[in-house]
Amino acid sequence: MPYSFMKMTMHIDEKVLSEVMRLTGSTSKTGAVEKALAEMVRRSQLKSLLKEGLGMTASEIKASFDFETYDALDPKPPSKAKNVTYKKTSRPNKSSVK
Repeated sequence: MPYSFMKMTMHIDEKVLSEVMRLTGSTSKTGAVEKALAEMVRRSQLKSLLKEGLGMTASEIKASFDFETYDALDPKPPSKAKNVTYKKTSRPNKSSVK
């Protein structure tokens, strides 16, 4: 079975790496770099999804979120979910999105 890890030498600004370690909570340089790279991949994928669109208008997205009961610090969903209906819309072709 081939390894999915690669040992390499890199020149990284110590201040930047220390800040990444602090921000990610990593106790090792390797962990900090891995988390930073994974975050870059996640952001790139998110941008791609956002470019494709969600198939909803801005007002439909806003209507689907209940600002009255949302608590960012509470990971549990609200006990009474808001019923929302969506009209079917066509998604733009990837080639037409720039």
